[in-house]
Amino acid sequence: MSGAGVLYDVPGPKAKVRNRIYSVIGTLAVVALVGFIVLRLNSNSDFDPARWDIFNYAGVRNSIVDGVLATLEVFAIAAVLSLILGVLLAVARLSDHRPVRWVATGFIELFRSIPLLITIFAIWVALLNNRAALGLGDGEPQFWALVVGLTIYNGSVQAEVLRAGILSVPKGQREAAYALGMSKTQVMTTVLIPQAVRAMLPTIISQLVVTLKDTSLGYVITFEELLYKAQLLAGNVTVDGENPYVQVIIVIGAIYIAMCLALSSLANWIERRGRRAKTGIPVTEAGDAGTAGAVAAVDVDAVATEGAAGTTN
Repeated sequence: MSGAGVLYDVPGPKAKVRNRIYSVIGTLAVVALVGFIVLRLNSNSDFDPARWDIFNYAGVRNSIVDGVLATLEVFAIAAVLSLILGVLLAVARLSDHRPVRWVATGFIELFRSIPLLITIFAIWVALLNNRAALGLGDGEPQFWALVVGLTIYNGSVQAEVLRAGILSVPKGQREAAYALGMSKTQVMTTVLIPQAVRAMLPTIISQLVVTLKDTSLGYVITFEELLYKAQLLAGNVTVDGENPYVQVIIVIGAIYIAMCLALSSLANWIERRGRRAKTGIPVTEAGDAGTAGAVAAVDVDAVATEGAAGTTN
């Protein structure tokens, strides 16, 4: 077994040949499956230009745009709130006070275990039953149920990501900061959290991609996000006596893929910039949610100087 990894052996000549054969077979199988699907769709006239003409209507395009804007609005609010909640939970779980640590741990484990859809649905029912007392108008219970549900779940996941990043910072930096007379709050805010965020930033953004995709769960509580708009569009429009489900699914799916790829590209760009940095702990691979980055040597003197400056300020 080589030093490349405990769970992975470097393939020999025969294994490399087998891997190439398996790769070719897998590629051919995928191509065959895609070709079969295309032929089936073509036989059903799903590629007929007349069936795609619905997207030339301004009303259809405006409906899709409204769905995209509603999706991005929920995502933007939930993303910011989940990051704030994640920082608070991560700090609380690392607290020296046992009650605070126990409450944060229980909260994180509870909402990471409950399916997100159940959380959203429960919040929606609660908001509907108390809509008058809360002063919510039509459509607001759905909106806030989706935002709060996404915030709670993704905030719990982000807390674990940030906690892993904080624990990956070498202990020497913490000790150097304490030696300068910095308080625990100053150490956490000026030494640990900035490095944890930098190290786990691609992973954090990867979890934000999950948050973006999870906005589609608003469809279940009739929130008019992109997926719900797609269902209304496909169910209420007919072309040659048939509902254009295939066409709508392809277009809406392409929009979701484009939005997720944009966030993934941001994560990859941040990862490449992090690899070019000469100091600090390296960033983790994009998509490795919940894992800590590998720890590298850090200039303790530089961190200590920064901490001293923060104390002076």
